[in-house]
Amino acid sequence: QVYDSDCCDSILLELREYLPKYFGVWSPPTAPNDTYLKLEDVTRKFNKPCIMDVKIGQKSYDPYASAEKIQQQVSKYPLMEEIGFLVLGMRVYHVSSDSYETQNQHYGRSLTKETVKDGISKFFHNGYCLRKDAIAASIQKIEKILEWFEGQKQLNFYASSLLFVYEGSCQATTVRLSDVTLSEKRGVPKGLLSGGDILEYNNNIHVINSTENGKIEASVSKGLSKFYALHKKAYSKRHHSQLSLKVENLEQDNVWKSSTCITQEHLNGNVIPQLEKVFCHMPAEIKESANVEVRMIDFAHVFPSNTKDEGYIYGLKNLITVLQNILDN
Repeated sequence: QVYDSDCCDSILLELREYLPKYFGVWSPPTAPNDTYLKLEDVTRKFNKPCIMDVKIGQKSYDPYASAEKIQQQVSKYPLMEEIGFLVLGMRVYHVSSDSYETQNQHYGRSLTKETVKDGISKFFHNGYCLRKDAIAASIQKIEKILEWFEGQKQLNFYASSLLFVYEGSCQATTVRLSDVTLSEKRGVPKGLLSGGDILEYNNNIHVINSTENGKIEASVSKGLSKFYALHKKAYSKRHHSQLSLKVENLEQDNVWKSSTCITQEHLNGNVIPQLEKVFCHMPAEIKESANVEVRMIDFAHVFPSNTKDEGYIYGLKNLITVLQNILDN
């Protein structure tokens, strides 16, 4: 109904924004009677996608469920009615070890009112630090979905989920090497600006040909420790060199007002904390820059209604509160 070409319901048309795109149905040649939905792969644009599935609502059973089904669902997570959501699983990329940590539904069901905040914060921790930019962007996306629910009375969702995806690698972060200032003119490492050619150090950093205003755009693609090793190598003989980094918001062209300067002093042992500030503690004004998707998924139990979906709204508000507490603390 939502993706019907003849759909003219404004509520359903707006709902498209919060769902994976729908590409019709598909049946495998070996089982022509089995029909599947063809849906967008929301993770497709991410290099190292961090993924979390959170069931939303106070009830995970629909109005026509049998007493046996109700008991089965309630027993899975008795706190569902009180908390309003349940973590069904997560997969988190750790920059420090270049590996994923996975938690299944038993992890989510083990969370209590006291531990749910720490349990969800695990999803946003990359091994170096808490990804506050991803949390802030997630809150904004959930708030948009909450607005939709507050404005419609025709559908109620049961046992439906939100799918969270954010970019776990540093590759998506664009760093502008702005006005490289050196105490010595010969301080630029040999080959850095060799006719605007692409320069590559061990796949750790790619320097793209300079832009019209003389600035260089670089994409950091591996861990911070490797980034440190690159600069230590490149600047080991330039004791007075300075490199100004500015994190740029690609979507809004909103550059940090103050840059982080990495000098030889920092390279002697303080660069990792400096880089953590760059990548992990982003100011509020660029929180939109985080590459984050939040989509509604799993629609096996959606029913017509003439009232607001209070159970889903309750869950969304509670989840926002938990995420905001993680962000604030």
